[in-house]
Amino acid sequence: MQGTLFLALALVLIIEGLMPLLFPRQWRQLFQQIMLLTDGQLRFIGLLSVVVGLLLVAVLK
Repeated sequence: MQGTLFLALALVLIIEGLMPLLFPRQWRQLFQQIMLLTDGQLRFIGLLSVVVGLLLVAVLK
């Protein structure tokens, strides 16, 4: 179980690092646009991410 958790964390770090590595200018522009979102919009995006992640875990498990 612990190995699976670290594997998942490693994959997240790899995926999160791809955008700034390959497209630094676009990544910076994306963050500038994200800064303009309201708290409600950010919470909704976070909620969608959690729900999609939970669904993927349920389907793949």
